[in-house]
Amino acid sequence: MTMIRSVTRVLSSMETSDGAGVRLRRAFGRDEAKELDPFLLLDHFGSNAPSEFRPGFPLHPHRGIETVTYILAGEIHHRDSSGNTGVVNVGDVQWMTAGRGVMHEEMPQGKILNGFQLWVNLPRAMKMMAPRYNNILANDIGIARPSEGCEVKVIAGKFGGVEGPMRDLTIQVELFDVHMGPGAAFEHKVKAGINCFAYVYEGRPTFGPDPGRVGLDEHTVLFGEGDTIVAKAGRGAARFLFASGRPLREPIAWGGPVVMNTDAEVEQAFKEIDQGIFIREED
Repeated sequence: MTMIRSVTRVLSSMETSDGAGVRLRRAFGRDEAKELDPFLLLDHFGSNAPSEFRPGFPLHPHRGIETVTYILAGEIHHRDSSGNTGVVNVGDVQWMTAGRGVMHEEMPQGKILNGFQLWVNLPRAMKMMAPRYNNILANDIGIARPSEGCEVKVIAGKFGGVEGPMRDLTIQVELFDVHMGPGAAFEHKVKAGINCFAYVYEGRPTFGPDPGRVGLDEHTVLFGEGDTIVAKAGRGAARFLFASGRPLREPIAWGGPVVMNTDAEVEQAFKEIDQGIFIREED
């Protein structure tokens, strides 16, 4: 018997700035980390005023997490202290596993920017793994069309017979970009015990059993127990990110761009940064 997941909460995103002054909307973060485990943070950056994003994210560290950058408009130039460089263009995804440590910069270019960065926690056993990058081009992201007016870009996981190109996962998560035309519907099976959310970035879709609960633009929808996610568009089109993952249920010690299991581990990371030994090139 199908049990549609009801909406438990709808979170309003918060306008803030990060990096060297990039204006963005924080969909969720530290306060919701336990509730959305294994997801830690979601930022939505979007502007057609270059002064609001061109300062970028100068050289900064990460340890203990993965960052998933998905670009809808514009481009971000990436460089790290080990000499790795790249450009994340429209429709591309960069899935970076920081592991034991990455020191990098992300600098937007162009006259417009719209996109997301999602932080995924790493389990204790993988927090000190070797860093790695998975650079996914827009053309490699398959699109499922489960019903009239509904398109699902499958970045990670499987949907409608389409498997996402991000297959080298440290933990099993799903990440979809869902587009619904007026009156279209989206339905997806999820396993028990899996946490999931939908971040609405266009329109006013409803979620859950009829009559459903409206997910407003730039809001995050959280779900209760059940085995099916249902979303419906109204008179207008709607777009949202959907993500799911099994919770790690491990302690979270958060120090800005470093997320470990204990405060001592976070302190050790910043001590290594101060001493210039944070980046380790060994395998």
